[in-house]
Amino acid sequence: MKLLITGGTGLIGNHFIQTYTEHHYTVVTRSQEKARQQLPDSVILLDSLSELDNLDAFDGVINLAGEPIVDKRWTDKQKRIICDSRWDVTQHLVDLFRESKHPPSVFLSGSAIGLYGDHGDFDITERDIATQHDFATSVCQQWEATAKQAEPYTRLVYLRTGIVLDRKGGALAKMLTPFKLCLGGRIADGRQFMSWIHINDMVKAMAFLLNTKNINGAVNMVAPKPVSNQQFTNELASALNRMAILPMPGVVLKLLLGESSALLLGSQRVQPTQLLAASFEYTFPDLKIALSDLLKQ
Repeated sequence: MKLLITGGTGLIGNHFIQTYTEHHYTVVTRSQEKARQQLPDSVILLDSLSELDNLDAFDGVINLAGEPIVDKRWTDKQKRIICDSRWDVTQHLVDLFRESKHPPSVFLSGSAIGLYGDHGDFDITERDIATQHDFATSVCQQWEATAKQAEPYTRLVYLRTGIVLDRKGGALAKMLTPFKLCLGGRIADGRQFMSWIHINDMVKAMAFLLNTKNINGAVNMVAPKPVSNQQFTNELASALNRMAILPMPGVVLKLLLGESSALLLGSQRVQPTQLLAASFEYTFPDLKIALSDLLKQ
């Protein structure tokens, strides 16, 4: 397939391109120098979507662009950056779909399980809605609402992504150093659920969705076995042969991160109902197996 990707130098996009080398890629990037160092020479690079008049040259679009939501405190300025980096790119893609005489047949557009909010111990499926309206839910809701405008022109799939585990980046990479130094521990009481997915299963599911023509709408991109924060802590410590004895009190986390601490304190027990119903086969459905694979080196 001829694929247009935004966010192709990020954790997920880069891994997808490196894994599925049979496709022809065009990547939109703000830094061609950085992209050229990371991506295969065969990848075509664009500085901006403004270089395109339409999407007629592509079979599919994967929209992964977006400022990381957990890396910085949510100041008013940072909130604007987080929103604009998602909404503006998505709107530009929708406009290009509208201008296409022969639009791509599939549009995988980024989203996140943050859309659901805190659901406590209850299972969450793609049919559930937000329990409250905080910043994370509003970002994802508008992100999906913008992408929805492309529905008349293509098969649209929202990638409602959980915590993507990869030792080279993302949440797991940030945890490794403190846990290796025995400075890791549960967050608050550790009862909040974490919905995760191995990076290999993430890109495998994306490839599956590109080719499974009867799936559209929201898809929860998570493993089928979410765990509590305490369970995650115990499994990571065990995989590293370390002790995890320094919990992070919730009140301290709120002081350090402010409003964004809700992403770590909220509980989301998300089930990948759409993928399971379509008989998608996970390589790493269990956290212990996933961590063993990621940390085996």
